[in-house]
Amino acid sequence: MADDTSDRHISLGVPQPILDSLPEDGANAASDMQRAVEGIESSLNEAFERATSDAEAAGYAVDAIEHLEDRMETYDEFVPELRAWGQSPIYAVAWRNLQADLVAQIREYDWLDEHVERERNYRLVEDGIRFDKR
Repeated sequence: MADDTSDRHISLGVPQPILDSLPEDGANAASDMQRAVEGIESSLNEAFERATSDAEAAGYAVDAIEHLEDRMETYDEFVPELRAWGQSPIYAVAWRNLQADLVAQIREYDWLDEHVERERNYRLVEDGIRFDKR
């Protein structure tokens, strides 16, 4: 059975609580976040249009999710470093939270989520990672 490729589209956004967490002078950060999310959304939707199946589209989604998770870890590492230097980590926390929320937003699409899980499991096995079940 062939996948219906006509409904492959996602919509992402910056959650209001993340925007609300920014300091009053955070307008530039809010704008940067909006642009970053628009870029991710646009790139994914373009990739989904090129995909010939939901499984192939999931591959693009997993690439994006892995990238977002890497960035989330990077921002998370900034938090204690900024605190150690006596600086507020609020922007690092907001960006970290945005990365996590974007992963959740991508996973909310039913047509995509099942295939994303399969692709992630496939990549674990493909990378040679095995879990010992003793």
